[in-house]
Amino acid sequence: MKYDEFVDAVAIRAGMSPAEAEVLTHATLQTLADRLTAGEARDLASQLPRGLQEFLQPRYEKAEPFGLEEFVRRVGNRAGVDMSMAWHGMRAVLATLRGGVSVGEFQDVIGQLPKEYLQALQPTR
Repeated sequence: MKYDEFVDAVAIRAGMSPAEAEVLTHATLQTLADRLTAGEARDLASQLPRGLQEFLQPRYEKAEPFGLEEFVRRVGNRAGVDMSMAWHGMRAVLATLRGGVSVGEFQDVIGQLPKEYLQALQPTR
């Protein structure tokens, strides 16, 4: 999947413009990099198109232990959007990730997240 295809898929899933989807994609990936171990963030980045990989660069070796509500808050703050838009964008990014990386890699990512994150993986548009 190419960069533009990824962003367009997020835009369609979230019902937003490609420009909004791009900002939310970057914010979601940066937040995900904080929530994953450094090794897992790098593994995930290796399966993403150029242009998205840089947003999964970990700041710390260990994952920061924060819940889903804090995840959405961080996405919203990074993207400069309200919680509702952050929620829809984040869900669309995760759904696009699920289809854009290997099954094993996505399972590795999900394996590092608390069960409450599963509600963000329920089908979107």
